[in-house]
Amino acid sequence: MNMKLSTIALLILSLNSTLVMAKVTEQQAAQLGQSLTPLGAEKAANADGSIPEWKGGLTTSTVKASPDSGRPVDPFATDKPIFVITNSNLEQYKARLSAGQLAMFKKYADYQMPVYQTQRTAAYPENLYPVIRNNAVNAELVAGGNGLSNFSTTIPFPIPQSALEVVWNHITRYRGGSAQRSLTTIPVQADGSHTVVKMADQLAWPEFLAEGRDAKADDNVLFYYMQQITAPARLTGTALLVHETIDQIKEARRAWVYNTGQRRVRRAPNVAYDGPAAGADGLRTADNFDMYNGAPDRYEWKLIGKKELYIPYNNYKLLNTQLKYADLVKAGHLNSAYLRYELHRVWVVEASLKEGERHIYAKRTMYIDEDSWGASVIDHYDGRGELWKMAEAHNVMFYDVATPWMVAETLHDLNSGRYLVTGLSNEEPKFMVWGNKAQRGDFSSGALRRIGH
Repeated sequence: MNMKLSTIALLILSLNSTLVMAKVTEQQAAQLGQSLTPLGAEKAANADGSIPEWKGGLTTSTVKASPDSGRPVDPFATDKPIFVITNSNLEQYKARLSAGQLAMFKKYADYQMPVYQTQRTAAYPENLYPVIRNNAVNAELVAGGNGLSNFSTTIPFPIPQSALEVVWNHITRYRGGSAQRSLTTIPVQADGSHTVVKMADQLAWPEFLAEGRDAKADDNVLFYYMQQITAPARLTGTALLVHETIDQIKEARRAWVYNTGQRRVRRAPNVAYDGPAAGADGLRTADNFDMYNGAPDRYEWKLIGKKELYIPYNNYKLLNTQLKYADLVKAGHLNSAYLRYELHRVWVVEASLKEGERHIYAKRTMYIDEDSWGASVIDHYDGRGELWKMAEAHNVMFYDVATPWMVAETLHDLNSGRYLVTGLSNEEPKFMVWGNKAQRGDFSSGALRRIGH
């Protein structure tokens, strides 16, 4: 891999090459909000200024609030691409693309990446910054790196010293505390034909439940999640409930499904690792959702360092309700006319399957945005070591609620030409409702049974 490590990345790698040594000193933590952003990214611009200095991100203090916080107004609507990467000029830009992104150009002659001026929009609510700083000097990985101790709410390791610490930042990143969504997952065949699967889901961290976190009831719980398929008719009523445990070796993910054919709730231990995902036509594993999720124990993790990469960013066009799904979903890939890529610094993490463990992906290379801690690009390799799939997260900054999150994620099968796009909501009356005061009982097996009927 052609890679130039930043000074800070080299410093972090030199601090510790072992797995579990998480806490940083008060002196190191003092960099947060100074040379580093409150989330731990390098605040300064890169050498040529193509990545600008972080100046607080995009918030309602810097841009007018939207009438609908679920679909914020595009603050960059008049922007034009500074250049477009195509097969004809690919050589000029290949050093800042992942192997999976390069493979997309090789497979599709019409593939393009419109690149815009980088906007460092990511920000969290200000009251979370002291929480993250406190995590920096207190949070630790438990034995084997499969869980966390002395951790609160979000981002345990803003100054990471190992690959797993970077991955845990992705897993625990802030997603608004509590939210409800109406969205789709669309399996797309090689010829562009597709069926739209509609879903309603809700997510809540214990800290944001109406009754707040309960030390006993929420022990080892990161968040609660409920999902219901609402269309097409053959899948309607299928529902999933997850209590996402932090240490999934100590206690496996608590998952239940309601199946309309059986008309009963049952435990679902296969909602983990490479178990198949509902409504995805075999294209996605359980741990592909949200780019990557779940227990990290089946892989050996290696921190490569940092790299400047063209990644999807500020993709507000994908929220445009004037567009139909057919305008966006094309054979091979999404319609590039509505996509936006920017140059950002990313952490590069490599996961290799441990000897004796089983998973359809023998290796993953993850590119995790330094500003938001969201995995932005992931390349997946099969058991022969061949590049197989490429995933991208198409992010926006929901500046009304200080939450960076994706509005779509794509997972491309580079062999078959099929792909999956999850998160599009253009034809839905509502997309995202933030701050719903869910109760713990809303995430019970009884609640799952009720929504399934």
